[in-house]
Amino acid sequence: MKLRERSPLAGVGVTSPVRVWHNLSDPQLYELALRRQEASVVSSGALSAETGEHTGRAPKDKFFVLEDSSRDRIWWHGGNQSISEAGFRRLYDRSRVFVAQHELCVQDLYTCADERHRLRVRVITELAWHALFIRHLLRCPPAEDLASFEPDLTVVCLPSLRADPGRDQTRTSTFICMDMSGPMVLIGGTRYAGEIKKAVFSVLNYLLPQRGVLPMHCSANLGRDGDSALFFGLSGTGKTTLASDPSRRLIGDDEHGWSDTGVFNFEGGCYAKTIRLSEAGEPQIWAAANRFGSVLENVVFDPVTRVPDYDDGRLTENTRAAYPLEAIPGVEPSGCGPHPSQVLFLSYDSFGVLPPVARLDPEQVRFFFLAGYTSKVAGTERGLGGVEPTFSTCFAAPFLPLAPSVYADLLVDRVREHGSGVWMLNTGLVGGGAGKGERIALEPTRAIVSAVVEGRLDRVETRRQGPFGLAVPVEVPGVPAELLRIRESWDDPEGYDRQAADLKERFDKALARLDD
Repeated sequence: MKLRERSPLAGVGVTSPVRVWHNLSDPQLYELALRRQEASVVSSGALSAETGEHTGRAPKDKFFVLEDSSRDRIWWHGGNQSISEAGFRRLYDRSRVFVAQHELCVQDLYTCADERHRLRVRVITELAWHALFIRHLLRCPPAEDLASFEPDLTVVCLPSLRADPGRDQTRTSTFICMDMSGPMVLIGGTRYAGEIKKAVFSVLNYLLPQRGVLPMHCSANLGRDGDSALFFGLSGTGKTTLASDPSRRLIGDDEHGWSDTGVFNFEGGCYAKTIRLSEAGEPQIWAAANRFGSVLENVVFDPVTRVPDYDDGRLTENTRAAYPLEAIPGVEPSGCGPHPSQVLFLSYDSFGVLPPVARLDPEQVRFFFLAGYTSKVAGTERGLGGVEPTFSTCFAAPFLPLAPSVYADLLVDRVREHGSGVWMLNTGLVGGGAGKGERIALEPTRAIVSAVVEGRLDRVETRRQGPFGLAVPVEVPGVPAELLRIRESWDDPEGYDRQAADLKERFDKALARLDD
């Protein structure tokens, strides 16, 4: 490796010579991370790192700069807090001093497989493994493009730089600050790599709707006949698992745009949850995570054999693996697909109220998209504590700079224009609520997904069920008929009615809060 003495950091106000590792390859970043003792190599060849205090995002520490070009567009709510231009400038000046005094890594990357909407992103990181992570998660430009690379967006991630809340207008020593006038993102006080990825997503969520493109927090895949499908869902609903279908080509795992010509992936890799990952249950994700080049985050491994233990959640349940898309067999190399034939909303319903599958009409599309519902049980799935519903509007609330109606209107317009079928799937409990119901098995869920994406349910007979009046297919091949009669599957149908009324009220309250 050769250490460059001429810095590409003029964009952050550093013009004097500093030491910068610029656009290193995967093996070079491995060497650097190991030399610095930032990470370890496990038995599979993957690079494993721990993030310390922060094992997930810090949404309460995210701020948008209160500046003229964006202040009237930003959806100001609890998750989109403001910081003054003076406060951001203080953090910027401190970041500039840090950058000028430390050896850093810089990666010049692209977002968006569709060249018409491409964003050039320069990511400046303190940690070498962060540079490897984002090299996987974004898209590497061809070598000939790097010589003249000028960023549209700059992201600076400096975990060792901590804010002073009293002076810097932050809540804690951690900060994720976004200046949309640049645009520029400053991240400090956290080693959690996902903050970099989601900061870029948030910027795209601000810019693309102004170009008539719907940004989406979803997976996408492509069938043998060239038909595409979208999978929306919050963490734990099976979005990554169900989209990684060996019979279809994966367009992307997590973030996409829907333009006037079709769908396209924002990223060049996957950031998959690995808690309780097994080769038998999810062979594609297992193989991609257990390879040279992949980055494991907070995965416990044996100190002698270096074998990862994906069942061990002592550091966090939010263990992760980052790897490039080409690690998945049969991936769609273009990262693009046609207008989707089918759109799936995945919800893990611990109330046991939602049916395993239902077709949505346009009003229900808007309703369920704005709700962005899932739930979990406090404690164990079948046992302790109550049900905790989660409503993350548009399945992406923490990453939406604009009002939810902006994204919902774009989705409904696209669905109507292109005749896409939209479906709600419950990947959670059936036959009862928490403590009594059983989680729907993966086999019938896969059968439902296959029937939906192949168009076999487009014209089947349906029956309206439940508090939302959902159109549930009377029959789905490979799915026990009793699972499709959700109320009748309960031992106590009147108990279902009470639970259903409760859930419907929670939906209504969640949507009412969006108008506050």
